[in-house]
Amino acid sequence: MENQKMKIGVLFFLTLASLAFGIPECSSVTSLFFSCSTFITYGTPDPYPGSPCCYAMTSLDFISESSSNRRFVCRCLMGLITTYNPNATAISSLPGFCGVSLGFTIDPNTDCNL
Repeated sequence: MENQKMKIGVLFFLTLASLAFGIPECSSVTSLFFSCSTFITYGTPDPYPGSPCCYAMTSLDFISESSSNRRFVCRCLMGLITTYNPNATAISSLPGFCGVSLGFTIDPNTDCNL
């Protein structure tokens, strides 16, 4: 588990670096969801605060603090749920399981420009 935390930390800092240098890429954001892949695919086990999946959600929350980054993260996540439509409910429930609010709802109808 410690190794997974370190991987998430590295992904988090790479994502922050890409945002800071004005070259944001959705792959940086969506890669944080890798630690949640079992839940997204199978619906179990539920993520819990302190789990690698919730560390990733906390990282997304931190990245989403500014309005421009929040819009960017929102657009990336809308693309993710469009791609993985059958698993959209699982993806949208992740922040709630982890006690995180991203400042927008992960839903196909969300307007990321607000």
